[in-house]
Amino acid sequence: MFTAWRQVGLLPRWLQGLLLGQLVSAIGSLAFTFLTLYLVQDRHLAADTAGLVGAAFGVGMITGNLAGGSLGDRFGLRGGLLAATLVWAAVCAVLPLTPTSCLAALTAVGGFAAGAQRPLNMAVVLAAVAPEHRRTAAAVGRAAYNAGMVIGPPLGALAAAHDFGLVFVLDAASSALLAATIWRLVPSPAARPRRDSPGRTRGALWHTLRARPHVLWVLGTVIAVDVAYRQFYVALPLQLRALGLAPIAYGLLLAGSCAVIVALEVPLSVRMAGHRALALVALGYGLVGLAWLVVGAAPSLVTAVLAVLVLTAGEMLYKPTATATVADAAPEGYAGRYQSLYASASVAGMFLAPALGGLGWTHAPRLVLPVAGAVALLAASALAVHDRAAARHTGHVTPVTPV
Repeated sequence: MFTAWRQVGLLPRWLQGLLLGQLVSAIGSLAFTFLTLYLVQDRHLAADTAGLVGAAFGVGMITGNLAGGSLGDRFGLRGGLLAATLVWAAVCAVLPLTPTSCLAALTAVGGFAAGAQRPLNMAVVLAAVAPEHRRTAAAVGRAAYNAGMVIGPPLGALAAAHDFGLVFVLDAASSALLAATIWRLVPSPAARPRRDSPGRTRGALWHTLRARPHVLWVLGTVIAVDVAYRQFYVALPLQLRALGLAPIAYGLLLAGSCAVIVALEVPLSVRMAGHRALALVALGYGLVGLAWLVVGAAPSLVTAVLAVLVLTAGEMLYKPTATATVADAAPEGYAGRYQSLYASASVAGMFLAPALGGLGWTHAPRLVLPVAGAVALLAASALAVHDRAAARHTGHVTPVTPV
């Protein structure tokens, strides 16, 4: 394990500094986590009105995911990431002072900035490292985020108990620190737009994707799997509640999953070096499906713990590998747009999972997790079949570059 973590030392020093800045930013990423509670408790909005404001954030976020990479390819990845981070910091700073009538519009702007950050950040990181280090870099980035998720929410709860405004101040300050890190450490050459990128069109983007069918298969299957995976945040807490367990049980499972990712994802990415990319992604999908079948078949605290461990293992296999696979496939001038496509596909479940999971739980609660498991297993099978078919057609299977 320690040998694997020493691989992080092979990354450029500026990238190590950026990842540290992202850890601090993840700890302070509290605004969206506590947004609904803030609107209901501090702004005295009705729950449905607060939900509409949150929906505005979601619309902005998916739009930012889609547009961020294109803006980065056209105007520069570093500059785009810096601008998005500063906009998010500004939104957090002014939101507590914003009139209620303007909250939805402001949160939509904030959602756009937050959504654009994700593909721009990953494109900056992955474009700056050699292909053999991309999966490690993606895993370290996810470890930084999950470490923040272990530390940040309790910190936010303490701040909210004292003054809800501190939640937004902390988020703004941590984001401003990340912006300063980007400005100071990220080298401009890592973000220069390609000379021919302004002339690229959506038709040209589709042409590049048609030439890389494995990317289309990853994008399509990850949408289905993300809907299944995010039942972690929808159906699983409802299942634990139905078992009569207190909310702390779910909170501990969530924190435990993040802790496992922090401890093991980087070593796992190194240990899996040289294995075929699509095979690893398909295996990860399959573990997600298996997790929900386990707890769906025999709901209990024990099976829930087992399911979360299996789910986390699947997540650690498919998420960094799929991210690196899409980055490896991006032709010159398309790094940002390819990451935008993957980022958008990989958060599809944020919008589809609550609606589908909530509807299913209302009408057939015992079927929600088994159906989610079946969906993930079907996606795993489809991707594995495509991988094998590509091998028969071309004589080789789409590889992952060794770490």
